[in-house]
Amino acid sequence: MMPRALRRLLHLMLFCPLSKGLQSRLPAIKVKYLLLAWLGILIVGWVVYMQYASYSELCRGHVCHMVICDHYRRGIISGSSCKALCDQRTLTFHRCMSTSSTHQVYVGLWKERPVVIKCGIEDPVKIDGAPDSILRQEMTLFDKPTRGTSMDEFKEMLHSFLKANLGEQPSLNTLVDRIITLADVNSDGKVSLAEAKSIWALLQINEFLLMVALQEKEHTPKLLGFCGDLYVTERVGHSSLYRIEVPHYLKALVPEALSTGLNHWLAPAWPRRARITIGLLEFVEEVFHGSYGSFLICDANLHHVGYNAKYDCKMANLRSVASEAVVRGFLKGRRCETNADCTYGRDCTATCDRLVKQCNTEVVQPNLAKVCVLLQDFLLFGAPSDLRGDLEKQLRTCVTLSGLASQMEVHHSLVLNNLKTLLWKKISNTQYS
Repeated sequence: MMPRALRRLLHLMLFCPLSKGLQSRLPAIKVKYLLLAWLGILIVGWVVYMQYASYSELCRGHVCHMVICDHYRRGIISGSSCKALCDQRTLTFHRCMSTSSTHQVYVGLWKERPVVIKCGIEDPVKIDGAPDSILRQEMTLFDKPTRGTSMDEFKEMLHSFLKANLGEQPSLNTLVDRIITLADVNSDGKVSLAEAKSIWALLQINEFLLMVALQEKEHTPKLLGFCGDLYVTERVGHSSLYRIEVPHYLKALVPEALSTGLNHWLAPAWPRRARITIGLLEFVEEVFHGSYGSFLICDANLHHVGYNAKYDCKMANLRSVASEAVVRGFLKGRRCETNADCTYGRDCTATCDRLVKQCNTEVVQPNLAKVCVLLQDFLLFGAPSDLRGDLEKQLRTCVTLSGLASQMEVHHSLVLNNLKTLLWKKISNTQYS
């Protein structure tokens, strides 16, 4: 039993501040609170249901694991991660981050190291869902090269493929050698048919091709391993410039000003945001006239740009980065007739159309202008007062850039360097540099 003195104290705290008239209305107030409580329970239940429905539709890592390991055990595919995934079970799926049912993304562990696991599976709408049906559909991914293909023929296949998707580049032979070395899992100087099928399937994925081409670049996540068309990369600590992304089904309930305010409050200190921005500008330089041609950032999205614990920029998603040679081909009327004809994964035609719409405007917007649009909110809030005026001016100049960067190289480079220098002067020789 509660002591009498304690009960009296609680009564005084709860009811004395209320007027006598209000105390007389307490039963009605209790009913109102009960109705509000039930309304809150209904809203929370709806949110939980929507989360579960979204998860069950988008997160199908178990299917990916089943298909890959079945092909591996039958000797159809190979890869540096196959034993860890299928035999040793030291490569495991954990938190689902998929935004598409056909493109599975999971945070996982590989020998206690945090990693990101990515793989593709067929659209469940197009198949009957039975395991045998899924396995038959996935088998078509590994139909090239065919048995009897010589090493010289495979190298020629790779060279022709890279030329079609990166353009004529003097360094393509070097990239072919890099791919051959990557495919040679057991380092015996030879590429088996299973190894060749795996690397060929992986190259059909736009992001994987770019990761191999940009492997030595500082702001591209490191490729750690693969098995068939599943690949493993280093985990980027923060996979978005902002931490909060409101689910689509809650956007009508959550005011944009509230989510923006929370993101501003949770964002790193301004000098650290300046450091992340400098890294992003360096990535723009890296993909502009690189060793294997120029690349266009078709969708500059804050959820594609991340950073690590040291606030170094790392691109969390490269799926919307495309070779300028490919985009130019589309601008001239080229189209992907079938999924086998292009390099954007299983749903190739739809992906090609999306990239063309994003990159094909009346005047093509250069990478730097797209990135500056993204940076306006991220960089301006909380900016030092003595820098804000110059920063706004530089960003206004940047977002008005138009035309392919290759057609205005000097102006593009000048604007980029001015913006980077302005930021670097502010944080150099400090704990944030």
